[in-house]
Amino acid sequence: MAGTVAGTVAGAVGDILGTRYLGAARLAVPAIGLGCMALSGLYGTPEESGSLRLLDRALELGCTFLDTSDAYGPFTNEELLGRALAGRRDKVVLATKFGNLRRPDGSFLRVSGDPAYVPRACDASLQRLGVDYIDLYYLHRVDPQVPIEETVGAMAELVAAGKVGHLALSEAAPETIRRAHAVHPITALQTEYSVWSREPEAEILPVVRELGIGFVAYAPVGRGFLAGRFSDPAELTTADIRRQHPRFQGANLQSNAAVAARLRAIAEARQITPAQLALAWLLAQGDDIVPIPGTGRIGHLEQNVASASVRLTPAELASIGAAFPPGVAAGDRYADMSLLNR
Repeated sequence: MAGTVAGTVAGAVGDILGTRYLGAARLAVPAIGLGCMALSGLYGTPEESGSLRLLDRALELGCTFLDTSDAYGPFTNEELLGRALAGRRDKVVLATKFGNLRRPDGSFLRVSGDPAYVPRACDASLQRLGVDYIDLYYLHRVDPQVPIEETVGAMAELVAAGKVGHLALSEAAPETIRRAHAVHPITALQTEYSVWSREPEAEILPVVRELGIGFVAYAPVGRGFLAGRFSDPAELTTADIRRQHPRFQGANLQSNAAVAARLRAIAEARQITPAQLALAWLLAQGDDIVPIPGTGRIGHLEQNVASASVRLTPAELASIGAAFPPGVAAGDRYADMSLLNR
């Protein structure tokens, strides 16, 4: 079964994951990173001690590309990473984001790409993270009220000041990516991408590849749903933001449960976990793609790392692609899609 694949590498240390390179700047990262959002309450309320142990294990396994945001918590995720990385900043590639403003209770307030806000947001993240530079700094969502040239221009000043190594965008539209890249090289574009969220293939991936921009895939296992981590929103805590996602509600959920079952059946035949199959499929879509699955459990982390050793044959890739065509998922990715693709 799947655990045998994970078991062959779970205890190992080193470059199991191999190296991939983001953008023309060739920012070196492991082939699979760690999305840290799940460590600070948006998917429930994990214990800090467990989150710190998971981060320790991630570094041991070479999963050293850590992705956070000032919106996660808000702020508490960056603070957590700051405590975890004390004395070992040089061991990781650290990515964080700004622009999604949240109220103290975590609810969404608005997007800000105001150039005057950019340096304040960066300085606050640096303080919370306890570092003097950020490797990859994202605009979390595009502000429709501010020309992207102005926001990226302010971000470029952070590079000149040595506070940021590389610039990135999240969930940006093709033309926005082009305009941003014309102001300052964009090293990475982050968007949801998985076997059931294949929307980037139509326009986003062609544009970033034309411009030499790396692609960071978040929610590569469907926020845990494709891996069978839950089958009904009732299994999630009331604070879990996945309860708000249309794909996990009503008739959409019933339809998507069949999609998840299809993935589990293919994975079982291959003797790997569904998460490993989903990640292996993504890795096979191009060397410029780096998935960042999130998890709060060390066992799942180890299985995710092990997926880098899974090799799918052309026939298997074709079969998976046919089983999960674009548009296979029922429902929108978010309740408010207006924040995306701007």
